[in-house]
Amino acid sequence: MVVDLRGRSVLTLDELTSDEIRYLLQLVPDLKELKRAGAEVKRLSAKNIALLFERESIHTHAAFEVAAYDQGANVTLIGPTTGHGRYRESVKDAARFLGRLYDAIGYVGHSQATAEEFAKWSCVPVYNGMTDESHPTQALADLATMQQCSDKPLDDMIVAFLGDGRSNVARSLAVAASKLGIDLRIVSPQSFWPEIPFVERVTSMARDNGGQITVLEHVGTGVLGADFICTAPWFVEGDVRWAERVRHLAPFAIRENVMEATDNPRTKLMHSLPAWHWREDEVGARIARRFGVECMEVCDAVFESKSSIVFDQAENRMPAIKALLVATLVG
Repeated sequence: MVVDLRGRSVLTLDELTSDEIRYLLQLVPDLKELKRAGAEVKRLSAKNIALLFERESIHTHAAFEVAAYDQGANVTLIGPTTGHGRYRESVKDAARFLGRLYDAIGYVGHSQATAEEFAKWSCVPVYNGMTDESHPTQALADLATMQQCSDKPLDDMIVAFLGDGRSNVARSLAVAASKLGIDLRIVSPQSFWPEIPFVERVTSMARDNGGQITVLEHVGTGVLGADFICTAPWFVEGDVRWAERVRHLAPFAIRENVMEATDNPRTKLMHSLPAWHWREDEVGARIARRFGVECMEVCDAVFESKSSIVFDQAENRMPAIKALLVATLVG
């Protein structure tokens, strides 16, 4: 099957077919190897890309910039520090203006609706670098990492996500898993489960593609046999419900006993970063004292263990984004 993504926006993985996701995942290791070999082909020369940041994300910023520069594109960072203020101009007007100057727009913000409005009015590809609802570039990087670090095909993998099941990372992984036949378990307190219509949709897609999506609360059952245990930050910018979140999510932190409960000595840890994994960190120590927890998200022993592939995963954000840029701008 010929896959052609030229001119396409990617705001969620819902917009991509299984074949299109697999196509991007084939590009990731090829582009990664070309860079390492010093044989990068600059396919995006003379392209101009705007990176519109309405929230901070060092990982997304770095990955987008390096991916674009490696491929020869010019990049402009637009955000509050560069004079961009949403209160001064409508999304529709900003999108129409930027679409006249740039070949593509990377958007990082809170609102999925804003990303969709940019795509509607800019007339150039728009990429969702991160919103509260969806994190497609992270999911692509996660899938590429799983392929890199396992000899199993994706449709034979068991993946457990622990933590906030409503998070953008959990939701994007669920969509990806449902399209690729992965056995995904979202292990989360019930108050943090994804909404029922979303769960019904991804479980139906998973059945059609030979996979399985399960949402459950029991950690031991959820991680049994897992090839990968994934988690993500418990807090997002501007979240003020820290006490409530810590109280509910603390039992779902990834400790050594959780890794042992998989009964799989080859289980790997994944975390989308940034991670609070050690109490010596100033903020981590303050949270530990305030809420009386010894571990948040993941304990330091697991984070620094041989099972951790967190920084392989973080590195793969860049070639995953590069694959998206190449596929949508030049094919």
